[in-house]
Amino acid sequence: MPVNEQSIRTLAAVRSNLESCILGKSFEINLLLTALLAGGHVLIEDVPGTGKTQLIKAMAKSMSGDYRRIQCNPDILPSDITGVSIFHPHEERFVFRPGPVMTNILLTDEINRATTKTQSALLEVMEERCVTVDGITHELPHPFMLCATQNPIDFEGTYMLPEAQLDRFMMKLGIGYPDEGTEKTMLHSHSQGQPVDQLQPVTTMEEITAIQSQIREVHMNESLVDYLLFIVRRTREHEAVLLGASPRASLAFMMAVKAYAFLQERDYVLPDDIKTLAPYVLGHRILLRPDSRMDSMNSGVVLQKILQQANVPVSVGR
Repeated sequence: MPVNEQSIRTLAAVRSNLESCILGKSFEINLLLTALLAGGHVLIEDVPGTGKTQLIKAMAKSMSGDYRRIQCNPDILPSDITGVSIFHPHEERFVFRPGPVMTNILLTDEINRATTKTQSALLEVMEERCVTVDGITHELPHPFMLCATQNPIDFEGTYMLPEAQLDRFMMKLGIGYPDEGTEKTMLHSHSQGQPVDQLQPVTTMEEITAIQSQIREVHMNESLVDYLLFIVRRTREHEAVLLGASPRASLAFMMAVKAYAFLQERDYVLPDDIKTLAPYVLGHRILLRPDSRMDSMNSGVVLQKILQQANVPVSVGR
């Protein structure tokens, strides 16, 4: 299947929009678009003020998408996210009032400040793309993407995300501080206001849905499937790991590398696609043994060792 030129132009326009708002972060923007095209969710972990919210808002605005933001705190209830049934006296029946989850792009800011009960309300949303209220299931708009943020420094009043929820995020990434030159450019570009407020849509959610269907047609050689599978299975067998990547991670990994290849204007996957995405797709899914953490071991080190052990396929053609 040759790469659709119109789709490439569309994605280039979206990327250009995002890069005009978040300067010097082309790779991180590519990762975010990879997750979007692969139908996954993203957890962005970084210190305050690095542009996490602006990036997600710019993405939604670029695609004429419906966008909602939830500021998580210990007081927020599950119904504040999913919606609630309210009795309508004139009609003498209960009417479902949708929560902010009924959108295309949902930003849950500081997700780890919500209680575990509220966090669990997002599990069905992330996996099934629907919410069930009073026994009635309501489908979410399509496409739907959950983007969550959390601060890796301030843990006061926070609740750790359980492994079951972390596993539902296709990727975990950070944005980081800009370099000095980029930050100076940012100061000048913001002198006339927020660039995100001046963005114009360059595509529609219907076009994004069409591109998502094209991602499934990206070719992945059988040797690359074996290569990817070796990496995932080795995370479960490594002596430093208590809990490795799940079969859900294998599926997410495969879809992510296909989407990443498409963003590189290819209709086939290369080994470098797999190596590039491994830390972002698998890193947050690896739980180390306590004694391994004491030895300064982390998921990045484990993945690096696994990648060094894996035999990189030579023939990756059709």
